[in-house]
Amino acid sequence: MPVPDLSAPAAAPGPAPGGPARPSALDPAIAARLRRTPDGLVAAVVRAHDSGDVLMVAWMDDEALHRTLTTGRATYWSRSRGEYWVKGETSGHHQYVRSVALDCDGDAVLVSVEQVGAACHTGNRTCFSDELPVSGKTSAEPTA
Repeated sequence: MPVPDLSAPAAAPGPAPGGPARPSALDPAIAARLRRTPDGLVAAVVRAHDSGDVLMVAWMDDEALHRTLTTGRATYWSRSRGEYWVKGETSGHHQYVRSVALDCDGDAVLVSVEQVGAACHTGNRTCFSDELPVSGKTSAEPTA
């Protein structure tokens, strides 16, 4: 389960413990399947629809997920700003949603998008451009 960022308190009307701080029009059947962090969020892993590349990770509450599903525009909850944001609204680097899948535990969603421009606020296509060294590499091939 994702660890919430306790250094950034959520402000109204954002998420609250155990669920959304305000009613959301999210389908109740979907909402019932979500396992939220204590601050009412689920992780959103965002990938490029065409290549499958992981572009970024963000956070959603029930309302952000509802807006994403009904508008086709990726909408997230900003923990640092305490508000909803639509990707590309200020940067021009839009995300047009092609599909959304809930993981088996209900604590994350996989959002496949058509990315226009950079996904990362640094201007990179992906937020995952800094590879770390892995010294304990093993082979997945059978040994016998």
